Amino acid sequence: MKMIKGIFIILLFYFLGQGISYLIQGFVPGNIIGMVLLFLSLYFKAISPDNVKDVANVFTRNMAIFFIPAGAGLLGAYGVISKFWMSILIVCSVSTVLVIMVVAIVQQQMERRRK
Repeated sequence: MKMIKGIFIILLFYFLGQGISYLIQGFVPGNIIGMVLLFLSLYFKAISPDNVKDVANVFTRNMAIFFIPAGAGLLGAYGVISKFWMSILIVCSVSTVLVIMVVAIVQQQMERRRK
């Protein structure tokens, strides 16, 4: 029953995010909005982490499976990728560095607040 409740909560936030994305005409992807809403609900203790912990652990352990469709889709777009490979490589590299920096800063801020 706990897994069903966790899946329901995660799907609820996913569909809320999709709905909000539709209302703002797709400026921000719905799955991103849903993750932010779920994070805020967990941060402000509107939802207990125990409610989604088991499902999140299953998703995390099996994350490689979720990348298979994306990888297959990349093979279908080989013509486009081969034309812009350098631009794609630069964008991926810069965005990866930025994400690492933001996560590090947020983690440091959260650790300071905890102490």
